[in-house]
Amino acid sequence: MRAFVFPGQGSQKVGMGTELAAASAAAREVFEEVDEALSLKLSAIMAEGPDDALTLTENAQPAIMANAIATLRVLETDFSVSLTDAGDCVAGHSLGEYTALCAVGAFSLADTARLLKLRGSAMQAAVPVGEGAMAALLGADTDKAGALAEAAADGGVCEIANDNDPTQVVISGQKSAIERAVGMVKDHGIKRGILLPVSAPFHCSMMRPAADRMAEALAETPPGALALPLYANVTAAKVTDPMEEQRLLVEQVTGRVRWRESVLAMRADGVENFVELGGKVLGPMIGRIDKEAQVESLISMEDLENFAKAMSG
Repeated sequence: MRAFVFPGQGSQKVGMGTELAAASAAAREVFEEVDEALSLKLSAIMAEGPDDALTLTENAQPAIMANAIATLRVLETDFSVSLTDAGDCVAGHSLGEYTALCAVGAFSLADTARLLKLRGSAMQAAVPVGEGAMAALLGADTDKAGALAEAAADGGVCEIANDNDPTQVVISGQKSAIERAVGMVKDHGIKRGILLPVSAPFHCSMMRPAADRMAEALAETPPGALALPLYANVTAAKVTDPMEEQRLLVEQVTGRVRWRESVLAMRADGVENFVELGGKVLGPMIGRIDKEAQVESLISMEDLENFAKAMSG
């Protein structure tokens, strides 16, 4: 069995998608459609920067999605490999869950772009700049990270945001609490704590105003039928019902990204091959979660061509 997986924030970089756009009309059409949906030349920011404009959460989220969907469209259009024929399920990391839903037809490309721009701006607006922070804990599992977060909170907010793999957990919350946590890592048997260059404390209870805004947006633009099952971030379980997924997308804004558990759930259900589209972030994580899993990252035209050849061979 094969899962197609889609990266989250942090995988953006200036120049993303330019090779695909130069080589394929299918990719260009994706970028044009996203630009039109957002009334913004996002494709120009993706191609040329500046870096700080691309890193803005409300630009980074639709940009990462557009790049991954362009990669998928090239695979399907130029190399005749369809997601539903080649895959058995999908999953995505944080915003990547929206990309996965677009890939399986639950959202149109234009709606996905608009939802992610809103999600990015709502997350940014939920907490004043400078009041929240996130940190990656290296050499930490959820038990160690949870104990550290509790000790560092000191009446404030310090919560596990991402359970990425057995060696990396991300915490999120008030800046003072996160900085305290970074200073206390050694006391909790954790190798290192690194403050992340993010503009807001994602996936923690401080994101409640953003969750409320997404609840309204998703009520107006609910997901439709999924062509393949999706493994949801907040439950690490298979979802096929659009109404259930709508609820989980709202929970996801404040909830933990259970990526490690999602990969283990897919493995338990028989997935052997994981294909990351448009990034090389999740692949290494999956390799650390389960060394037996087969992992591929498809970014370039050459990657796509090789994958298509292997599929037809």
